[in-house]
Amino acid sequence: MGGEMADMIQHLSDWFIGLHPILQALIRVLLYVLPILMLVPGFIWWERRLLSWMQDRIGPNRVATLTLKSGKKISFFGLLQPIADGVKLFFKEDITPSNVDRVIYFVAPAVALFPAFALGGTMPWSADIFLTPISDANIGILFVLAVSSLGVYGVVLAGYGSDNKYSLMGGLRASAQLISYELAMGMSLACVALWTGSLKLTEMVRTQEQGLWGTNLPIANWNIFTPFGFVAGIVFLICMVAETNRAPFDLPEAENELIAGYHTEYSSMKFAVFFMGEYAAMFVFSGIFATVFLGGYDPLPFRFDPGSTLGQLLHHPLIGAITLIAKCTIGLTFYIWLRATLPRLRYDQLMSLGWKSLLPLAVANFVLVGFWILLTTLYPNSIAVSAGAIVAAGIVLFGLYRAASVLLTHGEDRLEKREITMTDSSPKREIELVDPAKAAV
Repeated sequence: MGGEMADMIQHLSDWFIGLHPILQALIRVLLYVLPILMLVPGFIWWERRLLSWMQDRIGPNRVATLTLKSGKKISFFGLLQPIADGVKLFFKEDITPSNVDRVIYFVAPAVALFPAFALGGTMPWSADIFLTPISDANIGILFVLAVSSLGVYGVVLAGYGSDNKYSLMGGLRASAQLISYELAMGMSLACVALWTGSLKLTEMVRTQEQGLWGTNLPIANWNIFTPFGFVAGIVFLICMVAETNRAPFDLPEAENELIAGYHTEYSSMKFAVFFMGEYAAMFVFSGIFATVFLGGYDPLPFRFDPGSTLGQLLHHPLIGAITLIAKCTIGLTFYIWLRATLPRLRYDQLMSLGWKSLLPLAVANFVLVGFWILLTTLYPNSIAVSAGAIVAAGIVLFGLYRAASVLLTHGEDRLEKREITMTDSSPKREIELVDPAKAAV
């Protein structure tokens, strides 16, 4: 069975190589874009159902209910609810305000949707590099950072072109939020690139297939299992939630402050495009996190002989694609979990977390990775000394960072405290004492 599978993969690869480069690119794009388009409605349904379970509600359960001749109703948990929502948005009246900048207003949804699909262009979905990624570029991580920074343009243009002060405020918030968290995200990915020695995402996945920490252990060297990878993974996880403007970082569309934020003036299918771009970006960011820190398309954190039947099965292109989609679904579930658990941050809290916590932590982690590579190069046979030096350096840097934070804030809380007195609960009344003699007169 293993030999037949290998022959089939080789035959498919040979057939694909024989095609024209334009056809190869088109097939790669279709294999990447079409699954995301088909999965987005399912993710919307999953979020609504999961939120209802977490909040002790029923959730969507009316659509896709089958009534038998006996009168018994069989519910399919509202699986057709996303389709019903899509039909509603398609036939809903499309209202365009009179004072909008029409060019920017209509271009903004497309600009917001494009980066969500282009973001994973260098992300491998299986071990067969002839089908995925779309482009195995040498600057894979740099491409991810560059395209992710373009996602805010659609939000800013939507806010500016709507001629609405609340929409404009949402766009400005999104731009400031992106700048704050893009730096920490870049430093977290730079740690992995420095350790791997390559910017290619395919090379990062192959590095994670080796033994843990360069040993011969049967456990795979997933970056999340390494100390620096764990820290970088936590930083990237927080930053990717902020990059997609999801709770608790959904300040650009805070309904209690900005009505609906940057898409207040959008309706019908233009609003649906923003909605689709948000979920596609969540899915792709989860895939990038899985590729960089969770072994990519490898289903298990264990090493298997590539020539064995089990090894060939686990590295089958279909198994790899299913594995990565499952990891992306887990990442999407994490997004939903945060939305149901955490309240929205204040804007000063959001900025404080990005600039005062995540960025210094990511930079310190990057320095530690550089020290680790230097020490292991100078003393290749003394891993224990290198590990001790790294731990000591980490403790020192963390202590200096905490000390500087306390000194700069004079021992007070770094987050600004605000108090508003609406009414005086104990009003002071002046009581005039009257002389009894005068009162008698």
